[in-house]
Amino acid sequence: MFDETDKINKMSSFYFERFKVIQGNIANVNTPFYKPKDLKFEEVFRNHVPMKLTNPKHINPEGSEDIKITSFENGYITGYDQNKVNLEEEMAKLAESSIMYKTLVEVMKKEMAKMKYAISGK
Repeated sequence: MFDETDKINKMSSFYFERFKVIQGNIANVNTPFYKPKDLKFEEVFRNHVPMKLTNPKHINPEGSEDIKITSFENGYITGYDQNKVNLEEEMAKLAESSIMYKTLVEVMKKEMAKMKYAISGK
């Protein structure tokens, strides 16, 4: 039971951190030569939510690195100052992170309610 809440907590932390990184991208929309950053869910998930190998043919997850903030090229320049922040794309990512975070908070509330029910017996 605590294992599930730990996973939910880590996933919600990821989306909270991603929200902050995307806010930074949006704040720098007018900064010359700024490249947007992002967090990669796959890396965080692999490193913080261990997978069980139930078959020798499964791919073994690697390492235990911390969350990495990655700069990336989105393939186009949006301004004369070579700033690569696409505001619409960043706003969509911000909304996605917000929705995922709120969903995970609701899931955590339900897990806590289950624990409370189990402890009280009511």
